Amino acid sequence: MLRRMLGGEGGPGMGGIDFEQLKNMGIHVDPAQLQQMMGALQGAFNAPGDGTISWDATRTGALHIANRDDRGVTAGQHTELDQAFHLADLWLSEVTTLPPLPQPARVLTRGQWVEETLPVWQELAEPVATSIADALTEAMREQAPEDMQDFVQSAGKMLRQVGGSLFAAQLGQVIGKLSLETVSGGDVGIPVMPAGTAAILPQNFADLGHGLEIPEDQLALFFAARELAHARLFRHAKWLRLHVMSQVTDYARGISVDTAALEDLASRFDPSEPAELQNALSSGALLPQQSEAQEQALARLENMLALIEGWVDVVTAEATARVPSLDRIAEATRRRRATGGPAEDALAALVGLKLRPRRLREAAAMWRAISDAVGTEARDALWDYPDLAPTAEDIDDPAGLIARLEAAARGEEAPRDEMDEALDQLLAEADGPDDAGQDEGPRPV
Repeated sequence: MLRRMLGGEGGPGMGGIDFEQLKNMGIHVDPAQLQQMMGALQGAFNAPGDGTISWDATRTGALHIANRDDRGVTAGQHTELDQAFHLADLWLSEVTTLPPLPQPARVLTRGQWVEETLPVWQELAEPVATSIADALTEAMREQAPEDMQDFVQSAGKMLRQVGGSLFAAQLGQVIGKLSLETVSGGDVGIPVMPAGTAAILPQNFADLGHGLEIPEDQLALFFAARELAHARLFRHAKWLRLHVMSQVTDYARGISVDTAALEDLASRFDPSEPAELQNALSSGALLPQQSEAQEQALARLENMLALIEGWVDVVTAEATARVPSLDRIAEATRRRRATGGPAEDALAALVGLKLRPRRLREAAAMWRAISDAVGTEARDALWDYPDLAPTAEDIDDPAGLIARLEAAARGEEAPRDEMDEALDQLLAEADGPDDAGQDEGPRPV
């Protein structure tokens, strides 16, 4: 049966699989999902054998879900959103010093969004896929009899490819479902679109307005302004994209697989219940608790995402102050972002990373306080360099940051804080005591 499934020999169904035979065995599967899984396995077995993971199954599965309802983008949707982007761009230029984008905003289908963002998802998921593939190989090596060790050793690369391909297929399902929920390029939190690119998905934007009783043109203006603000920020702060993705990578590199859970699953796996393996992957059961290093990396990432989302929220609210339903739209957006959706929950379980910042409201309050105290130009200048960006302590208590900015605006020396005192102490200790017979006094820094 495996020979027919993986070799594509003749017979009923896909690749020689007799679905009636499977039903008689008590195995109930979706033919489309099984076809995708078998395609991934065939690709793994037929791969060159260098041990790398093929992401073709991710792309195929994601596009299958994204394009299955065959909903395109109409000319009317293009025109309406182009007009909304144009007006929102003018409004943004009134409330931020960050320059406009050099290229016009885009209107994407769900399938186009998948194609554009797939490289980022691959970068995000590759450490997890590699860990799972390595764990499968190690579990096979430990459980195989002595006379099978040579075979396991020679088949190691192939086993890694099979494990990685299964994970890649599961990731494709998650990304495809995420494409049904995402409204714009910056909607996910991390920069999944190319730098400086603004985009809206009309297919999902139309669904968003259902039940809100808010005119669609007002929704379009709000989300156009929000997407353009997000894209302007990442284009201006060229360091920001690499900074965010390096923090994601720092977190992902610490991910390991719970081999005990994997071996337990293998020991009691029932072929008549294939959903158990899928549930183990999608629920995150194979990922152990976060390490201390991961928790620290996640805290840094959440603070940075909160800074980004908070700034975008404040600038968007200022730009769209003329929109009558602004408060209702903004609150609905905050609730939607805080709760996420089923696909985001699936991504968090699969990769172990939640992309929704918990401190968004506090960060937005900090940006408003900075705007009120020192104005738009000084506020936006904090994105010029990474060492100028506010810290987690600034989110907790923005008074110190505001005092430094106000002093700089007056041309005065910034007020000293605990960091300055600690630095002076370190320098004094490095200099050592003065020459004998001389009193120690204040030393120039």
